[in-house]
Amino acid sequence: MNESANDAVLDVRGLSKSFGGVDAVVDVSFTLQRGELLALIGPNGAGKTTCFNMLMGQLKPSAGKVYLNGENITGMAPRRIWRKGVGRTFQITGTYSSMTVVENIQMALLSHHRKIYSMMGVAHRQYRDEAMQLLQLVGMQDQSERPCAILAYGDLKRLEIAIALSHEPTLLLMDEPTAGMAPQERIALMQLTADIVSEKNLSVLFTEHDMDVVFAHAHRVMVLNRGQLIANASVEEVRNDPQVQEVYLGGGTLFKEQGASHA
Repeated sequence: MNESANDAVLDVRGLSKSFGGVDAVVDVSFTLQRGELLALIGPNGAGKTTCFNMLMGQLKPSAGKVYLNGENITGMAPRRIWRKGVGRTFQITGTYSSMTVVENIQMALLSHHRKIYSMMGVAHRQYRDEAMQLLQLVGMQDQSERPCAILAYGDLKRLEIAIALSHEPTLLLMDEPTAGMAPQERIALMQLTADIVSEKNLSVLFTEHDMDVVFAHAHRVMVLNRGQLIANASVEEVRNDPQVQEVYLGGGTLFKEQGASHA
């Protein structure tokens, strides 16, 4: 895959963050191409979420630059970055539990179209067709009228993806999207994500602890350790990297061949 920074959807250069003299992220640089599913892995405390928070504007970097489709978005407010075409899902789902599935997506669409206040009296009638299309994309159209409060956890995760896609992002950041899910649910959710990447030519950066998920679906893998990027390569190269095996996977027992597709 072409690694040119000039045509990258995301171009990160020398990103660093310190907290009270403690270096959480140190000089991290990478690119993400259109249609690429890129995994960011590392042990707890490696700096993955700090990286995500800088990319999305929740944290201002101590140093470095972030470019989205060639535009410098470093330090922009999260709402502005969202408007530029960056979506995000979180480790803990955040939906309106008292609303139905389709209403949650309608609220996101109202925000995207800047009508969140002017349409409150008739919000339930707005953008319903668009909302149903997004639900169909994640396989939840048959649950459109169910309250979110009674959804299974895996369904909430799928709904969160649909909400994140409501403003047609070019980049989706997914922070441990399969956290708290059963093994089969994890595989199904990431297969859904891979299908969406392929269908919409979307770029996705995701963090993950489950190596089965990473090896089965990532096009490329980056590894953080103590805030530093120690690997950025194909699944096979990362699987066989002695340094990665030592610092992250305890000698590499999880790096044995698992028959997973790397496409």
